[in-house]
Amino acid sequence: MSEQPRTSAHQGDSQHPNTGGPAAHANHGSATSHSEQSPWARPSATGHENANEPRDPDRSTPRRAAATPAEAAVFGRPEGVTGSFDRSNSPGRTPRVEQAPPPPESLTKAFGRPRNSSESLQRSPGDSGADADSTAQDPVLWDEGDEHDPWRDPTTGAVLGGPALTDERDEDPAPPGSGPLLSAREVIFGRRVRPRSLITLGVVVLLVGAAGGFVGRITAEEGNPLTNPDVTLATVEPGADRPASSIAGAASSVVPAVVSVEVRVGSQGGTGSGVMINGNGYVVTNNHVVSMAADTPDAEIFTVFSDNTRTPARIVGRDPETDLAVLKVEVSNPTVAQLGDSQDLQVGDKVMAVGSPLGLESTVTSGIVSSVHRPVRLAGEETDTNAVIDAIQTDAAVNPGNSGGALVDGNGAVIGINTAIRTMGTGDSGGSIGLGFAIPINQVREIAQQLIRTGQVRHPELGVNAKSVTDGAADGAQVQNVRDGGAAQEAGISEGDVITEIGDRTIGGADELEVAVDEHDVGAVVPVTVVRKGRELVLDVTLH
Repeated sequence: MSEQPRTSAHQGDSQHPNTGGPAAHANHGSATSHSEQSPWARPSATGHENANEPRDPDRSTPRRAAATPAEAAVFGRPEGVTGSFDRSNSPGRTPRVEQAPPPPESLTKAFGRPRNSSESLQRSPGDSGADADSTAQDPVLWDEGDEHDPWRDPTTGAVLGGPALTDERDEDPAPPGSGPLLSAREVIFGRRVRPRSLITLGVVVLLVGAAGGFVGRITAEEGNPLTNPDVTLATVEPGADRPASSIAGAASSVVPAVVSVEVRVGSQGGTGSGVMINGNGYVVTNNHVVSMAADTPDAEIFTVFSDNTRTPARIVGRDPETDLAVLKVEVSNPTVAQLGDSQDLQVGDKVMAVGSPLGLESTVTSGIVSSVHRPVRLAGEETDTNAVIDAIQTDAAVNPGNSGGALVDGNGAVIGINTAIRTMGTGDSGGSIGLGFAIPINQVREIAQQLIRTGQVRHPELGVNAKSVTDGAADGAQVQNVRDGGAAQEAGISEGDVITEIGDRTIGGADELEVAVDEHDVGAVVPVTVVRKGRELVLDVTLH
């Protein structure tokens, strides 16, 4: 809306601001703008009508009241503005309202009007444009009569239409779905199938089964020529009765008398074997099997028999110098082992080792006597055993856990207590290599009897310390020192003497000297042959 000066087109007409005469209308046909001479023109900021806008006397428009200062402050023109609009943001003036920043150049290039073009980017369908030919080229937005299309009429209400089907139909209709399946009950009893059909189906099944069985039999018989279904193995003749002297007969008589010994001390424990030697419940075993429980109050010892009967046991007595111990169990009518005579053993005699090697109860191994009177020093690890035994050597398999078990001859009599093995391994990796050693039963009987009667054993002493020596022609035990008041000092044996015989047993070294002395009783007088400065002397020694 343009703004005109508030004056008449004729500069000579007089102005009568307070009258409404003809002078106030100054030529209606002139080019003067009457937009502001309307009787409804905006009042001035002071509340009075403009002097150039006379009132029409023929109209009964009421005179407006003057605006109050509050209204003028709210609705009046801003200070310094005389037109109808605020031009404070016009060029050359500092804008009072912050304008938005110009769009980025990329958006201007993408969506702006082409350079040096005044053509509008928005067109109405009715616009013809500047050129008729170009109008004909404009794209048609809709065809004639499409303005009544409900999809183009925004006033059209929403209705539910028919299904979106085309006139084209598939030539081949979809196959019908499968119907409900019939159960066996419905087929047989529901009269859904004719009886004749059922009978026919049964006959067909039988024929197919018979044909399959016949073909399978032919295939089985002729498919593998190495098999023959007609072969039946003959039953062997019953075995002959085993004589008591056989290994099986001997084992059957001694296995019930051999027990497994279990020792528990806190979280530690060990296993070994034992032999029932008396009907009152006395069991002989090795000292190194039970020594760990000897001085421990809360230790537990159990014996397990061949029928898995488990019974607590107590230590009657033990002898570290011969590595023997006796236990007592409270059982009724136990199986007692038959004790033999180790003095009659010869190299090559058949023997069996019975015990619990590696915790395997009632294990029997067989072999022969490999040697007799073999001096073997026992150094029990973590025990107080320090003994030299006059051992029976055997090649029957003896392993850890056999200790305390029985070495049995061909008649089933116990002729030794298995005690030690010689092995190539170390620690738990050591096993049998055919070198097992047992304490002769004659010595076991004597030591066990003393332990049962008195709970302790006395051993004869010579009273010397010796070492093994040889001169290339003979071996012996050289005396290193003689204890004061001992049997050797009383008999006149001196340091440096080489003992070669005790009684009728030849001495080949220091270990054999100990076992030879231990064969005699305390107080026995034994002839001792010594070599002193090249001379051989025989001295009678009373063992203490």
